[in-house]
Amino acid sequence: MTMTADELPDDLNALKAMVLSREAENARLRQIIKELQRYRFGRRAETLPEDQLLLGLEEAEQIEAAGLEEKEQGSTALRQAQVPKRRTNRGSLPAHLPRVEIVVDIDDHACPCCRNDLHRIGEDVSEKLDLVPAQFRVLVLRRPKYACRACEEVVVQAPAPARLIEGGIPTEATVAQVLVSKYADHLPLYRQAQIYKRQGIDLDRSTLADWVGRAAWHLRPVHQRLLDHLKSSSKLFADETTAPVLDPGRGKTKTGQLWAYARDDRSWQGENPPGVAYVYAPDRKGERPMAHLDGFVGILQVDGYSGYRPLAAKNTVSLAFCWSHVRRRFYELAAAGPAPIASEALRRIAELYRIEEEIRGRTHEERRVARQEKSRPITDSLAPWLREQLGYISQKTKLAEAIRYALSRWDGLTRCIDDGRIEIDSNVVERSIRPIALNRKNALFAGSDAGAEHWATIASLIETALCRERHKAAYADRRTMPINQLFSNVSGTIGVALSA
Repeated sequence: MTMTADELPDDLNALKAMVLSREAENARLRQIIKELQRYRFGRRAETLPEDQLLLGLEEAEQIEAAGLEEKEQGSTALRQAQVPKRRTNRGSLPAHLPRVEIVVDIDDHACPCCRNDLHRIGEDVSEKLDLVPAQFRVLVLRRPKYACRACEEVVVQAPAPARLIEGGIPTEATVAQVLVSKYADHLPLYRQAQIYKRQGIDLDRSTLADWVGRAAWHLRPVHQRLLDHLKSSSKLFADETTAPVLDPGRGKTKTGQLWAYARDDRSWQGENPPGVAYVYAPDRKGERPMAHLDGFVGILQVDGYSGYRPLAAKNTVSLAFCWSHVRRRFYELAAAGPAPIASEALRRIAELYRIEEEIRGRTHEERRVARQEKSRPITDSLAPWLREQLGYISQKTKLAEAIRYALSRWDGLTRCIDDGRIEIDSNVVERSIRPIALNRKNALFAGSDAGAEHWATIASLIETALCRERHKAAYADRRTMPINQLFSNVSGTIGVALSA
């Protein structure tokens, strides 16, 4: 926040106090910058979590805003001067939000001079973002009973609708909200119980856990149907991430795996909507994806993990590998110090990514033609160059490992040249496992193998629903259609699945 000379206080003591206050705040900001630099460039063991750095920046921004508000309250001119700036930066409110109009009119419609009737010549319209807090309500179900005066023993009554949890109080929408809060917003059940407590609703964490477990059981067929639907595609992404699971027999946790199978054809104008299915397994053996993808025929884009190779041996699956993993190995070498071979490899890989930026969103045939023309000369010269450099260096170095990693997977890395449906990397599925990592950070571990399976089932439906929302939003923006016609609420989607 800058100040003019006229705004500075004339009193010497007040000026000293202002300078000291500013110096303290500047010291705080310098420390935040140092932490950001350490987060970005420091060794992994020394880096701070990104969310902790953001908390520091938020507090600095809050302090600045409080100081500005104090000055504006004492100066009408300064307050009015900030209005155009806020209007410029705030953007427009989404069109799909409901509007509640409030008319602020004058009390007297007579002219203050001659007392004739005033006539309307226009109006000023402004908008403010309002929030209605989440409201709990009770659905009261009444089932009238009917009797016949002639037949006294006859009593007729409509059967009670089935409940998701027999004898329980929640509707499908309530359970869906609990699931979304836990697996999408990463709110553990005990925190949700605290939120309900503030509304005067006493729900034990164990009660919420019972709802989640029963809902997961009901959603298993939907999860299996989602996985089967994805396996009917001609191309999928696959990746896996750790899932710590409590091992009561040993009094510690064991490391399970959540395998992710994703589809996203938007980059080449594919018609199939995006989706992802997670499958829990207690280990990382190659037989796991073999079982999960039984019946799948097509292209599987993966990282360099050798556990996927048995799939290719079946002659029904073609493996496409990830250039991002290749690039990462050379980047780590170049970032550590002078590394001319690694830097040159990075430069050539960067040319491939530049071409991908140009062709993203085109049809798969247009992408194939462009890659044949522009990308193939790069890859055709890169492979012999890497082999040549490998002969000049020690075979025990990290650089040699990086080169051998790329060359041993060359066919899968260059498969995208001849097929416009294949991406240059597997970042699509890596993005889909980030929510799993966030929930893992909050929950620390699953309570059992069955709990991890529930985690996979519910997370699959939630993440797929989120993918569909993002897909529909992009569709609406591209065709200037009202966004409220295409957006679906994730809780509503899960609620529909539960009530089916």
